[in-house]
Amino acid sequence: MRRLRAPLLSAGAVGLAVAALAVRDPHTRGSWGTCPYLAATGFYCPGCGVLRGVHDVATGDPGAALSSNLVFFGLVAPVLVLAWVLWTRRAWTGRPRTAAPLGRVARTSLVVAAVLLTLVFTVARNTPQGAWLAP
Repeated sequence: MRRLRAPLLSAGAVGLAVAALAVRDPHTRGSWGTCPYLAATGFYCPGCGVLRGVHDVATGDPGAALSSNLVFFGLVAPVLVLAWVLWTRRAWTGRPRTAAPLGRVARTSLVVAAVLLTLVFTVARNTPQGAWLAP
């Protein structure tokens, strides 16, 4: 059970954060403060809409969560859940972490693709044509 401590504590911390967002609705203006980037620039950052989306998932409306932040709930969150499941399975079985399954070039390519996706998403959600991506 000791091996599972870190994954379970992480899940508990995330669960508490989700519960807090379920109880205190971030759709209410100012309930969780304001995005500093949005306040300073007037533009949506790549994370704008994540709190509202977590509230939507916690209250049973995943479609609204996708509408709040398509990239986070359509891509990032599933990858994070998969990473947690793999981490927990490795802790449960006691198997040591193996070498990275991807080579250096593939890892670098994934990082570059993630940065480019974030930049394109940020710019697109702040244009009239990409208004449907805004939270």
